[in-house]
Amino acid sequence: MPAQRTIREPARNIKVWREADVVVVGGGPGGVASAISAARNGAKTILIERYGHLGGMATGGLVNIIPNLSDISGKQHIYGLTMELISRLDKRGGTSYTKKKDRGSAEKKAVDYYLDANLGWFYVRKDHNTGVQRVLYSAVVEPEILKDELNDMVLGSGAELLLHSWGAQVIMENNAVKGVFFESKSGRQAILGKVIIDATGDGDMFVAARAEFDNDCDNKRRTAWLALVWWLTNVNLKKYDRFKATQPEKYKELMQELGKLGGYPYFFKGILKRQPNTVWYHCMQPQPRRTDAMDVEQLTKIDIQARKRALLTYDFMKKYVPGFERSFIMLTAPQLGTQGGRRIKGEYTLTEKDMETDEVFEDTIAVLANNDYGEISARHPTLCVPYRCLVPKRVDGLLVAGRAFSSADTINETFNIIPHCIAYGQAAGTAAALAVKAGIEPRKVDYKGLRKNLVKQGVNLPDIMKSKGAVQSTRANRSKAAYYQKYRSTGE
Repeated sequence: MPAQRTIREPARNIKVWREADVVVVGGGPGGVASAISAARNGAKTILIERYGHLGGMATGGLVNIIPNLSDISGKQHIYGLTMELISRLDKRGGTSYTKKKDRGSAEKKAVDYYLDANLGWFYVRKDHNTGVQRVLYSAVVEPEILKDELNDMVLGSGAELLLHSWGAQVIMENNAVKGVFFESKSGRQAILGKVIIDATGDGDMFVAARAEFDNDCDNKRRTAWLALVWWLTNVNLKKYDRFKATQPEKYKELMQELGKLGGYPYFFKGILKRQPNTVWYHCMQPQPRRTDAMDVEQLTKIDIQARKRALLTYDFMKKYVPGFERSFIMLTAPQLGTQGGRRIKGEYTLTEKDMETDEVFEDTIAVLANNDYGEISARHPTLCVPYRCLVPKRVDGLLVAGRAFSSADTINETFNIIPHCIAYGQAAGTAAALAVKAGIEPRKVDYKGLRKNLVKQGVNLPDIMKSKGAVQSTRANRSKAAYYQKYRSTGE
């Protein structure tokens, strides 16, 4: 291969646009939560976002599902900013969520409602102990209302917001991050900060800071794929259901034909009350090898292919499937769905072994429902996430919020979804504010003080001392790694 050509960019002086205590790069769920919590804790905070709206995958990616708020029994574990957000959206009619009486229920009517909508993975789990299916506490939201609400929450917290601004590079002093360069229509500018939070999802800032990271991912995992989401509306779902029920062989034949043509036979029935007769296509793009969300040529190719396949699907459904005759494409996601990528190597890395214990870390900042691993989940229904998963090794002045937390790909696949990223962001923003106030590096933040602050914000955290006895008794009974492989492969 010939040597790649390079060209030297001339040195230049860059305008310092602002100085702040905390600078958050990326306005997805983790970044928004970081900015709000940092600002509410008294830090002068700036949030920059590359698109013209906040929300990341939850809005621009049309991934509007906020799942796994409870375990299979219906016990809620995620609170904090996630609940505040759902409450605010609920007042505006911008959300639909599992009724309290149905959380943990095995009632057929409740289970069938979500299975019929093809939303079972987000709302229904098999109870390993009894074999019955139970309903989880999950929610869906309207992206356009969510965009507006996130603007209000960020600005209402006192944080400064700058949209249409792409975090391009970090400003380093020895091994510490001291600010960021960003690009926009106003040119290249700089923001100086005492703590920088990388909420880009792909770890753009920690890569620029030369922090250690992990990019390994099994090609069979959803986190190795890219996706395009698009919505069809004006669908006569009653007519569609009648056709599917009365002519199942014909329906199966049509869907097989659509698949052979390269279309998408599978969709969710939208359950937002103010958007009736709408279906959601979440079209993952499995490839012969893992796709790379950091490769602009791949992103371009997949985006073009996905949109062509979306139109092929629409034309086919409209022509051949009863109920779709008067349908039309409501919108397509302006942002290609990225579900995983680079992960920071933090002071602690979560692995599958952490799902096989009830250990509560002294720096636990989030408790998440562990719903997807059969017998392991039955015996260990929650996973505790330590603050150290947000703290890079050896690089100071930097925290990570969102899906790039320190984790093996096996953990990241299940615990990198929207409410989890909000929880990581709330912890990162709070820790950043505490670090600034104390004049210390983020890695030196007092765990007890951080946890106490998060509890005041409504975050659900267990009592460390009460948990220690339970941990000692369960460690001896930790399940074998073979169970993990068994239940992950069967999907139970």
